[in-house]
Amino acid sequence: MRIRTTSVAIVAILAVTVVGCSSDKGSDSKTDTIKSTAPEASSAADDSGGAKNVGLPPKPMGAERDAVLATLLDVNSNLIHDEDKAINAARNQCAALDGGATNPDHSAAQRFSYDGVTLTDDDGSHINFGLRKTLCPES
Repeated sequence: MRIRTTSVAIVAILAVTVVGCSSDKGSDSKTDTIKSTAPEASSAADDSGGAKNVGLPPKPMGAERDAVLATLLDVNSNLIHDEDKAINAARNQCAALDGGATNPDHSAAQRFSYDGVTLTDDDGSHINFGLRKTLCPES
């Protein structure tokens, strides 16, 4: 009984601490610091073979958004039930592709395995191929 009470108290304290940290809206917040120290989105790889420092591509609009969603629909229709979630995952996958992900097909499969959908690395390969044709062409 004492262990349960102690565990509940620790969890409650941690929850309050996490909420307290994330509610800081001041100009010295960690988010502002991270954004201000992040490298520019279009920095190229250096001559030593290091990965490129890239950011997220802009949110696609209109025909470009439709093309990204069609790419995902082609892999699995359940991927676009929540279109905003699918677009955000696609933008994050573009950052992984442009950033030199070690295993981008597996990364895509993991990133898009949500809402009861489980994808294979082959599915991830198809997603990456489609994203390279639409949202994030290889530079």
